[in-house]
This record gives sequence, structure tokens and C-alpha cells, in this order.
Amino acid sequence: MPPVTKPDFIERLLRVLYSAALYLLAPVTVYHLIWRGFRQPAYLQRWSERYALYRDPRHTRTLWVHAVSVGEVNAALPLVQALRRGRPDLRLLVTTITPTGSERVRALWKDEVEHVYLPYDLPGAVGRFLDHYRPSAALIMETELWPNLLFGCRDRSIPSYILNARLSARSLRGYQVLAPLVGRALRTVRTVAAQSHADARRFVRLGAREAQTLETGNLKYDVSIPATVAQFAAEFRARVPGRPVWIAASTHEDEEAAVISIHRRLRAKFPDLLLLWAPRHPERFRAVVEHSRNAGWQVSTRSRGQWAQREDAVFVIDTLGELVNFYACADVAFVGGSLQAVGGHNLLEPAATGTAIVTGPHLHNFLEIAHKLEQAGALRIGADVDALEREVGTLLGDPAARADMVAAGRALVETGRGALGRTMALLEPVVSEHGRNTAA
Repeated sequence: MPPVTKPDFIERLLRVLYSAALYLLAPVTVYHLIWRGFRQPAYLQRWSERYALYRDPRHTRTLWVHAVSVGEVNAALPLVQALRRGRPDLRLLVTTITPTGSERVRALWKDEVEHVYLPYDLPGAVGRFLDHYRPSAALIMETELWPNLLFGCRDRSIPSYILNARLSARSLRGYQVLAPLVGRALRTVRTVAAQSHADARRFVRLGAREAQTLETGNLKYDVSIPATVAQFAAEFRARVPGRPVWIAASTHEDEEAAVISIHRRLRAKFPDLLLLWAPRHPERFRAVVEHSRNAGWQVSTRSRGQWAQREDAVFVIDTLGELVNFYACADVAFVGGSLQAVGGHNLLEPAATGTAIVTGPHLHNFLEIAHKLEQAGALRIGADVDALEREVGTLLGDPAARADMVAAGRALVETGRGALGRTMALLEPVVSEHGRNTAA
């Protein structure tokens, strides 16, 4: 355990300046919620949680997991499931920031874990949150480095961990303006459990201590594909027998025109080709339906039709938590966030499911995973829209090549497993301590 850092004059000064800036910007958070609410109405709800204004009585001690949105919730899934299996008596609190993350938590665990939004990083809100939920430990997923939150944990003797820690070169550059403060906050963390050696080195460059920074691997390799997925895919295929199918998954707004263009050109070669389309954000569900209809295609949606119809050219997956099921229904998967500078999304889910994968070139959030998949022959990267169309078209016409990619992807996922066991071993002391102090 690293020594507990104590606030000095420089820390206090930096925190005052940082917090003053946040309070000055607080009205902007209201504007942001309203602006997002026009696109996604869930942002107009539960504002009290954003500012840690709670009506219910103070809670007994909880073990707290923070996962900002859907991707982090999915990464936390094997960890939370392992905690619940090993210690069913634990009171688990899972926080998110986005409504889609909130919906994913509810879909996975219903009322079996507690859930609220994490408040903004205002000192008062952070203090109220920590005093209300009284976490025995903070398990923070991936790249959520909020200085007041980390200092608040330190000041209340709450051990904090950054798990499945990921820090891209771009994120490291983005943190440089706050590096003196963020570095000090990082040194209050008990352990940074990094996904890779490169991530670990970047955390150290940002200010984490060498001794507290470990390479534990990526929890996403420990994803467990439910046995029901194969049955789901078989039922789907029975409704569209013999048709080639590709999926455009986790796409962003600026990628939608590319998906339409690719599908139009591919249908010239494969006239009965079906596109499964899963936008990254719910506010884009209606838009991609309209784009597809404007292209002259028949469209069904998961929320209304449940299943694709024989005449459909596009089937929009306008629900949350079902992407793995639909990966299993597709011959080829395009994973979005990679044709624009978003940085890509989870490539291990389609690999574990058994789908040939293509992406665009922007993969800075998943560079190591993408490199391993490409080296193994499980991923093809297209430099632009034309290259992606060629890759998808080639794979649709070559079952043997798809089978080779599927086998390579599954083998890579299998050999990458182990982060969950290393993370659980790391947390064993704090989990045991939580059990002794739950009644405190």
C-alpha cells in the first residue's frame, strides 16, 4: 500500500483554483443537461443525483464501482459478477454518468445492485455523495480521473483503485493542462491496475507512483458469452434463411452516411444483403431509420418488429444490451467509432462471439487490442470508406476467410483471459475488510 499523501500548500492551492473554476462553470452543467435532454430525454431526469442531493437516509457501507457509460459497465461486468458470486452479502453500488450506462446497469442487475449517477466533481457534491453512500472502497473503471473525487476518498480514508486502467496517448496529452493536480490525485490511489504495459507507463508519466502501478491485463478478455446467444442467432437466421448479413455496430453520427454508402454498393453485389444497424447513442436510433428509408429500403426495428422480415434491407437495433446477440447473427461486423476520430470501440465482443471484424483506421483507444487482433488475422482495417466496402464485400463472399478470422479471434480472446483473477486477488484484502465493517 502506498503511503497516504497529505495535503500540502500546493495541493490546497491547486484544489481551490480547480474547484473555483468548476463552481464558475456550474451553470454550464445545467445548460449541458438541457441540451442533451433535447436529444435524449433521460438527461432531463434525476438531476438531484448529479449534484448529490439525496432524500433517502444515509446508507450502510457499500462497495462502490464506478463505470462512466456502457463500455465501462460492460468491462466491469465480469468483476461485478465475480464479486456477487464470491460475496453475495456485499452491498454493491454501481455509478455511471450517462443514461445509457444507467440503463445497462439496470438491464444487467435490476435491483440487485444499487445505482445512482456519479455527481459532478464539485467539492460539496463529492462530499455529500461519499458521506451518503459511505463506500468502503472505490473501484473506478478505466480512465475516470476526477481530482476532487480522489482527494475526497483520501480525506475519508476510503481506499481507491483504478481498475482496467486505460490511458491513450491522446488522453495523456489532454490531461497535461491539469497534470500538476491530476498527478497529485493519482498518488492518493492505492493501485492503478493497467490494461497494458503502455497504459501503465502513461499513468506513471501522468504522476502515478511506479510502486502503485501494475499491469493486470484487460478485463474485456474475460467476457463470458451467454449460452443463449447461439439459440438467439439460430432463431434470427431461421427468419432470414440464406441471406448474407453484416452489422454496423456502435456507429456515430458522422459515420452514418458511410454506412448507407457501403450498404448501397454491397447490395449491388449481394442483392439480398441485410444490414443490422446498432447506433452507439439512442438519440441516433430514429435518424438511422430515416436515413435507411430515404435510401429507398424497407426497414424494421428491434423495438417494434422484434425480428427482421424477409423483405427488409435494414434492421435497426434500437434497444440496449443486445449487441452481443446480434453480433452472433452477422457474417461480418463493422465496429464504429473508427471512421472518425472517436478512437474505436470494443473489438473483443465480436471476437469472442465469433464474427469476422472490420474497422476504420481510428483506433487510438484500442491500439494494443487492435494490433493483436490484426496480427492474429482476426481483424481487417480499412483506411477509408472505399477500403471498408472492399473488405466487407470480400469477406461476405469468402466463408473460408471468415472462418479463419473467427477461429483466430476466439483463440486470442482465450489466451488473453486472466485479468479478472489478477484483479480479484488484488481486491481480496479490501473485500474482506468490507465484510468486517459492513455493520459499522
